[in-house]
Order: sequence, then structure tokens, then C-alpha cells
Amino acid sequence: MTEILTEDTIADNPVAPTANYTEDDIVTLEWNEHIRRRPGMYIGKLGDGSSADDGIYVLLKEVLDNSIDEFMMGFGKNIEVSVIESAVAVRDYGRGIPLGKMIDAVSKINTGGKYDTNAFKKSIGLNGVGVKAVNALSCQFTVGSIRDGKKKEAEFAGGRLVKESDLSETDEPNGTYIRFTPDPTIFIDFRYREEHIIPLLKNYTFLNTGLTINFNGQKYLSRHGLLDLLNDDMTNDPRYPIIHLKDGDIEIAITHASQYGEEYYTFVNGQNTTQGGTHLTAFKEAVSRTVKEFIGKQQYEYSDIRNGIVAAVSIKVEEPVFESQTKTKLGSQSMGPEGPTVAKAIGDFVKTHLDNYLHRNPETADTLKKIVDENERERRAMSGITKKAREQAKKVNIHNKKLLDCRVHLTDARGSEEKKNQSSIFITEGDSAAGSITKIRNVETQAVFSLRGKPKNTFGKTKKMVYENDEFYQLQAALNIEESIDNLRYNKVIIATDADVDGMHIRMLLLTFFLQFFPDLVKRGHVYILETPLFRVRNKKTSKRVSGTRQKKVAEDTYYCYSDEERIAAIERLGNNAEITRFKGLGEISPEEFRYFIGEDMRADQVRMHKQDGVAELLRFYMGKNSIERQQFIINNLVVEDDSQIS
Repeated sequence: MTEILTEDTIADNPVAPTANYTEDDIVTLEWNEHIRRRPGMYIGKLGDGSSADDGIYVLLKEVLDNSIDEFMMGFGKNIEVSVIESAVAVRDYGRGIPLGKMIDAVSKINTGGKYDTNAFKKSIGLNGVGVKAVNALSCQFTVGSIRDGKKKEAEFAGGRLVKESDLSETDEPNGTYIRFTPDPTIFIDFRYREEHIIPLLKNYTFLNTGLTINFNGQKYLSRHGLLDLLNDDMTNDPRYPIIHLKDGDIEIAITHASQYGEEYYTFVNGQNTTQGGTHLTAFKEAVSRTVKEFIGKQQYEYSDIRNGIVAAVSIKVEEPVFESQTKTKLGSQSMGPEGPTVAKAIGDFVKTHLDNYLHRNPETADTLKKIVDENERERRAMSGITKKAREQAKKVNIHNKKLLDCRVHLTDARGSEEKKNQSSIFITEGDSAAGSITKIRNVETQAVFSLRGKPKNTFGKTKKMVYENDEFYQLQAALNIEESIDNLRYNKVIIATDADVDGMHIRMLLLTFFLQFFPDLVKRGHVYILETPLFRVRNKKTSKRVSGTRQKKVAEDTYYCYSDEERIAAIERLGNNAEITRFKGLGEISPEEFRYFIGEDMRADQVRMHKQDGVAELLRFYMGKNSIERQQFIINNLVVEDDSQIS
């Protein structure tokens, strides 16, 4: 691959010439070297495995996608997946890669079987890159194929072939196996986490009924497709039985829950399109129009119909076009070269099948109508309040210094998708914490929103509170989520509060606000809790203010500790020279020290929601008006080492 040097590549290569531009400046890279130098082009962000969209999970998915495509073509009902520490193994029982082309299939760009739509009519990937990227970004990569009693195996390192076996006889069943270990020089301090792997595997089974995936000894399969998916993923109970419709290349599941906002799970050819695309746009329009026509009230707005909706939609498209290599947003306008548009196919499907279902199930139809009526009444009751709030916000915004935006939004309203994916906003308590973060933040991608005092408890309240409370309304406006979560301006919403009782309380109040009014913000993985150190332990003889993170030793002088265990370990290392500082609040951490806590090694815990967490009950218990119940819980669970401490 030939690469023309740009400012970026020159920056990566300090010895590159900057004045003269000659033939010597045109560099030809091997396929694997290009992937290794530019991994983000192929797998998105690298990450350490703490987020579901980190690159190590994309590597796993790229291998699995090939096995899923075999199943979709009618071959291989079982897939075995093993992840032990950093080593991954995937074995399917499909047709196996043609033995004579096996090495080419995993090591030559633009080589694969998916260009022939007769072999893979509706596969996930067509660009011939996926498994090659896995190969190039792995320190160890082994591929084997078994076809009709013959077996071949090859081993690679960093995409370079290191060993190739001859054909051998075998009695193993047909299929392909791949074992790989992501390169630790590219994926720094990474670790696979089951909480991100299991949802990925479950989604594969929900979208491919009849498929069984065995993961580390645990079996996953689905008999009812998207119906099982909603039952598994919904954190609130459905208000009416889930409507499950399927015909040909389209499958949908719909219900409403007692929650605000809209919650969607969308898929194309088995790929989880977390950012939606043309199919989601068409689905939302079709559902709104069909329900409105069924009920027959013209005064309804589409928001009345969709508020509280929880739905999943899956379509199969020939030669799908995605808006990025990681395939999280569908760009295709048609179902295939000879097919109808995506909008027409989904529109016709929903109009026919959903309308028929509502006519045949009057109890569900009546419940749905009541929900839409409730939403309409609340919208009308809020219309005057929202208008007043918006007018007030226009006046306040002129002098509003609560939001310090990042440059990607200030200087370029459109911005690049890559930069927007890197953008974040810190929600801080008070001016001191905001000041420290503001002075040291990355102004390109990091914004700061400063709270004044404790927010109100929103549990059990209606959305009217958002518009009557300046703090919440300005936060909503800063995030740009008034109309839809899809308009969110920042990829990460990071709650940055003190690690004391008041800070924890403010954190809980903010989480209650998001869970009450914008649950999909949490479910899509946008909300994080910033971790900051509780202690600084340094050598009191030198007392150098050299900072570090993740309790790494810095200049043999300073440790930043996030727990008592880390503090004790640091004291043991420094011995009698240890000087201990307890950070009581974010405002006590100097801007220079903060640089390391919100930089590349930032510790931020993603807030997750699972059905088994019982979020609704947790909120009721901790944020409801049951103070006596909570008081009794504290008394019953209070642990005191010395009875004399109780007066």
C-alpha cells in the first residue's frame, strides 16, 4: 500500500523531511504495516477493554462475523468461543475456508468469498479487511480449516506468516478455527471483560434463532429472536405484551415501558448498528404513522406515540453500506441492487403487519391508545412551561458561564465524527473543581458544566421539573438532548464529584435525573463516573510534585492511590519517608496534578443498566419517600467494631 506523507504522518515520523518533497517521500507499506500504523481506521478506538466499543471486542466480532455468515448461509449451527485472559479462540462448523486459499483469505487485502453474492448473499462485511485486521493486530494468530477430511493450518505474528503446515488427513468435522492474542504493544494494559462479551454473543443468538454459542462452558441460544432480546434487555416491565412480527428479511419487536424517551436496538445482517441509520429512521417514521392512522386522531404528534417506546428492528440487506469500518450506522438506501428502498420495505412491512396485529389484539390496542393519550396530555400541559423555559434560557445563555464548551463544537458545528466520538463533558460540583479541570482540560474535546449546589431529587417526578428547574434545563440544553438522545453533543457524559458523602449524594441525584428522564443515555453507554485519587503518597525528603496515574510509580517519588489498599502498598514502598495527603475534594487537587487524571489514562467507570439490577426498585428504595425504611436498613446493617462507639 502506498502512503503519501501528510502532516499527521510527518508528526508520527520525526525524521521525515519537512522542506523538500521528492520521490523518496513516497512510502510503500505492506498491508499489515498499514493496519498496524493506522489501527483506528480499521477497528475504531483501541482502549483497554473497559468499554464495549474498544478495539479488542471488534477483533473478536470480526472473527465471529465470518462464522455467523456461515450459519446464515445454512452451515454450522454451533460456534465455540473461548477467552482465557488475553487469548481468544473461535471454532465454527461451517464449510471451512477453501484450503488452497486459506492463507490468502486471512492475509491479503481485498481477498475473500463475500464479493460473490451467491456465496454470501447477505453477509455483514464485504470489504475483505475484517479478519486481516485481526491478523495484523495480533502478536499471535493461528488459522485452521477442515474440509472433507483434509486439514490445513498456518501461524502468523503481526500479520507475517511464520509457519504453514502441509495438508493432512483428519476425521474432525468441517469448519474453521482461529486463535489470536491482541498485540500488547498496540493494546496497552488491555483485558477482556465478560460483561462486554456476553451481550455480544447473546445478540448473535437473538438474531439467529437455531444458533448455539458455547462460551467458556456456558451455552447461549434463542428460540424467539427479538422477543427474547427485549425480554432480556428491558430494565422496566412492558406495559403490554411485546408485539413480535417477522416476515422475510425484516423482524421487529415493540412495546412501551413506564419510562421517558425512546429505546431502540437495531441490527443489519446481524450487525448491531448502535448508531442507527436509514433503517432506524424508516422504522420510527413507519411506527408513528401506522399507530396514528390506526387510532385516528390527527392531533397526536409522533412524540406522543414514541415516548416510552422500547423496540428492536432487524433487517437483512444485500451488499450493505455502513458509514464507518466499525459498521455501527447503516448508510444503505436500498435493500439490495434489485430491491426496494429501505424506507419503503420497512414502511410497507410495519403498515401491514402492525396494523393487522392491532386489529386482531384489541386489548393491546386499547392499552397503546391509553399510553399515547397520557403522553399527549403531558405534552400539552408542558407546552406553556417549555416555551417559557426556552425564552428564559435565551436570556440566561448570554451571560451563562456554566458551560465551557470544547473547540470541536465551538469552531466547527459539524465537526468530524471521529472528534465527536472523542468528545466528553465533565459535570462538576462548584467552581473550585470546575476551575481545576478547566485549566488543564483538552480544549479540543473536553467541555465542563458546573453545578451550583445539590440538584433536586427527580425520582417520581414528571418531565415538567426539567423545565421548571434552571439547573436541569441548562444541563439538558448543554447536552442537546431535549428533542432526542440522537442529538447528544458529547460521546461521554462524565460525572465528576468529590469522593465524600456530599459528592456521592450529588452523584446519585444526577444518576436519578438521567435514569428518570433519559434512561437511554445510560443504556447506550454514554454516562461515566470519574475516579480521582483519594490519597497522594510521596517521598517527604524530595517532595517533588511529579504526577502519575493508576498507582504507577513516578520518578521514584509519588503515588496516587484510589483506595486504602493502594495507599498501604505505597507506604510500604516508601517506608518512613512516606508523606500522605488525603484529598477531601476535587478542588484540592492542583491543575497540574489533574492533568493526569483526565488525560489518556483517565479512570472513568461506565454506568450500566441490566434487567437483573432491578433499577426501578433501587431508585424507589434510595430516592423515594421511604425514609423510615432506609433508616431501619441502616440500623440493621450498621457494623461497629467497638460497642462503646454507640451512645
